[in-house]
Amino acid sequence: MKILGIETSCDDTCVAIYDSKNDLLICNYKYNQHSLHMRYKGIVPELAACQHLSIIDKIINIILSQSNLSIYSINAISYTAGPGMVSSLFIGAAVAVSLAFILNIPIIKVHHMEAHLLSPFIEKSLNIPRMNFLGLLISGGHTQLIQAKNLGNYKILGTTLDDSIGDVLDKIANLLNLDYPGGSKISVFSKKGNIGKFHFPRPMMHNSSFNFSFSGLKTCVSKFIKKYNNNLQSLCDIAKEFENAIFDSVILKCIKAIKYTGYKKIVVSGGVSANIFFREKMILIMNKYNCKVFFPEIKYCTDNAAMIAYMGYLRFKNNKQYNIIVKPKWSLEQLQEF
Repeated sequence: MKILGIETSCDDTCVAIYDSKNDLLICNYKYNQHSLHMRYKGIVPELAACQHLSIIDKIINIILSQSNLSIYSINAISYTAGPGMVSSLFIGAAVAVSLAFILNIPIIKVHHMEAHLLSPFIEKSLNIPRMNFLGLLISGGHTQLIQAKNLGNYKILGTTLDDSIGDVLDKIANLLNLDYPGGSKISVFSKKGNIGKFHFPRPMMHNSSFNFSFSGLKTCVSKFIKKYNNNLQSLCDIAKEFENAIFDSVILKCIKAIKYTGYKKIVVSGGVSANIFFREKMILIMNKYNCKVFFPEIKYCTDNAAMIAYMGYLRFKNNKQYNIIVKPKWSLEQLQEF
């Protein structure tokens, strides 16, 4: 069975084809809009939607050509129905539903965050851990701790009360005059920094909840950046401590969650999970708690259609109701209601 996946939840136009028979990703294409949004230091929804509209048909033709496949060899189509930016979601949904209607094949609505959650197992279906694992979703839009009970049955243990971790990384990078998107740039910049020159708070560590808060840390770090703005080495030292502080905050909450759930498996996904410093630190600390950590391949950390096509396979039903549905705000806990 070959499933065409379409992802347009934010600013990346992504299309992929997954072959469930051979557990193989045939093709995965991503067109990012970083150069378009860079001048604004963030994503402009209207521009993102217009770019999706202008490029998506070309990308579908590209992956079919690269795969030596006809559109008529596709057996089902899956698309991101939410959460995300409504104008961008509608482009992918309209194209997916229209194609499915024309081809008279099933259409599958996919939850973007559930797809991220299971992205470490793309092309590795046989290695999916049995459910009952802790999920950590860390990206530009989300920071969540999730109790995964079974497919479609999730409990959100904790979420961010203000900024997401990816958003804070981008904003601090901007203050350091680093290019957008800033998460990966901070890691390179911080390698020149020294440990112990500064100390920043680890927010909500003495709070009994599993929630996150990064706005206070962001404010604290921004004040130090302004103070040492003319000292390059001090800025590198600040970046080093900031990276330590924000990832310590996440890892300490994970420790609290594994003690609470008793789970010995944690699945980490989302754009920020690509950070090598974080990966190494997370694995090292979780080993002390006999907890196995699963990460996606780097190419599947940020938004991609491979995870949408793969999730479409996992959730396949012979559904031919060609109604265009998007849910910009869609909690993982509401999956069974959709």
